[in-house]
Amino acid sequence: MAQSFTKNYRDHSNDTGFQFEFFCDKCGNGHRSEFKTNKLGMAAQLVKAAGAFLGDYRAGWGADHVKDAFRGGAWDDAFGEAIAECKPRFHQCTACGQWVCPEVCWNAARGLCEGCAPDLREQAARAQAEAAVVQVREQAMASDQVRGAVDVKRDVVASVAQCPKCQSALSPGARFCAGCGSAVAAQIAAPGPRFCSSCGGQLGPGVRFCSGCGATVA
Repeated sequence: MAQSFTKNYRDHSNDTGFQFEFFCDKCGNGHRSEFKTNKLGMAAQLVKAAGAFLGDYRAGWGADHVKDAFRGGAWDDAFGEAIAECKPRFHQCTACGQWVCPEVCWNAARGLCEGCAPDLREQAARAQAEAAVVQVREQAMASDQVRGAVDVKRDVVASVAQCPKCQSALSPGARFCAGCGSAVAAQIAAPGPRFCSSCGGQLGPGVRFCSGCGATVA
């Protein structure tokens, strides 16, 4: 006999009995049917155990064949009972045909699943939360988050300056190159500070003579 119900189910049956678990087609929430003892299967196990104890394995082999002969009908009956037990716990949407759980995926006011008829109050709350996240990000982008923590000219421009002789990176305020020992004449990355080619002292903006050694600044 054909059974009509959700396509999402799991068979937990074994030799001792039958049990099935059915799931919501939308979110996956499930309900498990009551365990139904398979008397024939249990009897077959007892016969096999007795045969093994007595050393007669033919008894166990015969028990398996008897059990297999009736397994199909017993399974079908148990499956039908499980469907009758769990089916009332789901609602079928007449728009899409899915079987869904009433707790999460069913819009009772519309009589349809929330995939076909979303709950507007839930959607409004979700939209408000998403808008709030966007606004927080926009406010964070508009605010200065590094005020006093980073000086671009000091920490960024100077840090990427290179020695004109060996191209080694120069530390901020360095008077001599750590790579070759040469006095730093000028930084490549403008508008970083300049240095005297004679003594390596740092030069102020617009100066014509070095305050450290008096040399003429080119």
